[in-house]
Amino acid sequence: MKENESSNPWLGMLVIIVGTFMSVLSSSIINVALTKMMSVFGVGLDDVKWVMTAYTLALGAIIPLTGYLQDIFGPKKVYLFALAIFTIGSGLCGFAWSNASMIVFRVFQAIGGGMMQPVGMSIIYSLFPRKKIGLALGVYGIAAMAAPAIGPTLGGLIIEKMDWRLIFTVNIPIGIIGVLLGLIILKDQPMKPFKAFDIIGFLSSTVGLVSLLYVLGKGSSIDWGDVINPILLVLGILCLILFVVNELTHPDPLLDLRVLKLFDFSMSLVIITVLTIGLMGGSYVLPLFLQNLRGYTAMQAGIIMFPSAMVMGALMPLSGTLYDKFGAKPVVIPGLIILAIGTFELATSINMDSSRESIILITCLRSVGLGIAMMPISTAGMNAVKGEMIPRASALNSTIRQIGSSLAVTIMTVIIQSKTNYNYSKLAEQITIYNRSAVDTISTLTKAYVHGGFDQGTAKAMAVSQLAKIIQGQASVDAMAYAISVTGVIAIVAIFLTMFMRSRK
Repeated sequence: MKENESSNPWLGMLVIIVGTFMSVLSSSIINVALTKMMSVFGVGLDDVKWVMTAYTLALGAIIPLTGYLQDIFGPKKVYLFALAIFTIGSGLCGFAWSNASMIVFRVFQAIGGGMMQPVGMSIIYSLFPRKKIGLALGVYGIAAMAAPAIGPTLGGLIIEKMDWRLIFTVNIPIGIIGVLLGLIILKDQPMKPFKAFDIIGFLSSTVGLVSLLYVLGKGSSIDWGDVINPILLVLGILCLILFVVNELTHPDPLLDLRVLKLFDFSMSLVIITVLTIGLMGGSYVLPLFLQNLRGYTAMQAGIIMFPSAMVMGALMPLSGTLYDKFGAKPVVIPGLIILAIGTFELATSINMDSSRESIILITCLRSVGLGIAMMPISTAGMNAVKGEMIPRASALNSTIRQIGSSLAVTIMTVIIQSKTNYNYSKLAEQITIYNRSAVDTISTLTKAYVHGGFDQGTAKAMAVSQLAKIIQGQASVDAMAYAISVTGVIAIVAIFLTMFMRSRK
C-alpha cells in the first residue's frame, strides 16, 4: 500500500491517534459513570453492567470483519466510516433516555470503536517505512496506553464537577475534527471488486467470540449452576474450532490464520496475551485496592495512577527508536526485567499503611518496564508480516488482544476471590480463647462499645463483628498482593518466551 507515501506521515498519524485515543478512553471512562447511570435510569447493577458488557461483545464481533472491509474499500474509507460511526454513537449515548437505549447506542458506538484500532495499525504501516515503524508505533502507543489511565481521572472530574453526559458528548467535536482531518490528509485508494464473503467464518467467529466474551466477562461472578453459562462456553469453543477449520480451508478466509505460520508474529501474540494478563496487576487489581480497601474515590485513584501512565507514554517513542536501532530482544528483555522487579516490589508494598507516594513511585517503576517492552514486541511480530497481509494480521492481533483482556480480568478476579476466602479461613482459625492477641482485641473493642452506651452483650457482639471485618480486610489485602505477585511471575514467563524470538531489526 504505497498510496499514502506522498502525504506527511506524521499528520496521518495524528488522525489515527485521535480515533484510537477516543476509542480506548471510552472503554475506561465509563466505569466511573455506572453509579450515576444507575441513579438516573433507576436500574440496578445487574442491568447497568450491560452498558459495559454490550460494548465488549460488539467489539469482539466486529474486529474480525475489518480485514475483509479494508481489502475491498481501502483503509481510509473504513477508518473514516468507523470514526464517524463512533462519533455518532457517542452523541447518541450522551442523549440516551433509559438504560435500554444506552445499551443499544453503546453497541452502535462499539462498531466504530472496534474497527478503528486494527485499521489504524494498517494505515500506520502504509505511512511509514519499515525502518521507522518502531518509532511510529511507539508514538501510536501513547494513545493506546495513556487513555486507560486518564479515563478514571477525567471521568471522575466530569462526574463531580460537570454534567455526566459529557463523558460521551465530548467525543462529538473531536470526532468531527478527526473525520475532516482524515478526509484532507489520508490518501485514498480505488475500491476493489467485491469478492466472496466468508459467511461461515463471520458467523462462527461472531457466535464464538460473543459467547466466550460474555461468560469470561462475568469474572468471578460466573454462576456455573446457571445452565446458560456452561452452554455458552461450550458453544463458544465449538464455534471457534469450526472457525479455525473453516479459515484454514477457505480460499479467501475472513481472518487469514495462515499468517500464524510466521514464527515471530505467532510468538508476539503469545507474549502479548501473557503480558495482558500481567498488566492487570496495575490496571485492574491496584484500582480495586485503592478504592475498595483504602477508600479512595475513582478520581483520587486515577490521580495516583496518572503519573505511571505518563511515564509509560513518554517511554513509548524511545522504545520504538531503540527497537529500530537494535531489534526486539535487547530492548524487550531489560524492560521485562524492570517490570518483574517493579511488580514484586508492588506486591510486597501494598497494605493499609502504604503511602500514596510509595505506590506512585513503584507503579512508575513498573511503567518504565512496560513502556520499554510492550510496543517492540508487537512491532517485531507485525514486521514479520508481508505488506498485503497486514490488514488481516492486524485484525487477528486486535482479536487476540480483546480475548486476552477479558480472560485476564476473569483470571485476576478468580485469584483474588479464591485467595481471599482461603486467607480469611486461615486467619479466622486463629481467633480462639487461647489467642492472647485476639482476646485482648475483642476486650478492647467491647470496652469501647460499652463506653459508647451499649450493653455488655451487644458490645461484645459488635466487637466480634468488627474483628471479623478487620480479618476480612486483611485477607483481601493479602489476596490482592498475591494476585499482583502472580503477574510478576507472568512477566518472568514473558522474558523466557522473548528469548525464542528472532533478534533482528
